Amino acid sequence: MAENGTLKVAAVGDLHMKDDGTISYKDLFGEVSRVADVLVLTGDLTDLGKPHEAELLAEDLRACSIPVVGVLGNHDYECNAVEEISKILRQAGVRLLDGQATEVEGVGFVGVKGFAGGFGKAMLGSFGEPAIKAMVAESINEAMRLENAMRQVRAGRAVVILHYAPIPDTIAGEPLEIFPFLGSSRLAETIDRFTVSAVVHGHAHRGTYEGRTPGGAPVFNVARQIEKPTGRAYALLTI
Repeated sequence: MAENGTLKVAAVGDLHMKDDGTISYKDLFGEVSRVADVLVLTGDLTDLGKPHEAELLAEDLRACSIPVVGVLGNHDYECNAVEEISKILRQAGVRLLDGQATEVEGVGFVGVKGFAGGFGKAMLGSFGEPAIKAMVAESINEAMRLENAMRQVRAGRAVVILHYAPIPDTIAGEPLEIFPFLGSSRLAETIDRFTVSAVVHGHAHRGTYEGRTPGGAPVFNVARQIEKPTGRAYALLTI
């Protein structure tokens, strides 16, 4: 932690580690270790949710000498190997959050994957077929799990880690037709019931870097593919 009590957080998502060895993040993780106090990963850590992809990422994470906190994304669920992937990453030292909170140097980190559902007046309601109701129930459940995790935070500052977006501003640039599948306002409604220093998410590769919740919490789309002020794959936030 810096002398003035601030914490430098490097955040990046959508690494999409492949199992063919064509991608390496060793240099990136080494660089992050030199400029930040904490590395935050916002999901889609693997490309197809294969345990071997997680093993390759875990190997690269050996180059990271600072605490790592993160969540999983939808791609990490693709092969129904979430438990194995989670175990591999936790054994590599990642504080993988799924409805929990953890603290690093006086800053609370809260994480859930989040889910789809849409935004504002266009948000999907629980009406009609069971399949629609199940989708809305999942979206509500993720928001409730986020709220329960926020209530665990005892630190004066908090960072929320998501994969799905809580606001439409940071997915601007994606086709309007897929907005409902990129996040949900229910997440922002939960966030705005608490004091939050920053929210980070990924998922929207063609989105926009920065926005705010209706309550004013700063939100950052830190997907690797998004252009950031650092000029690098990761964002660098001072908390």
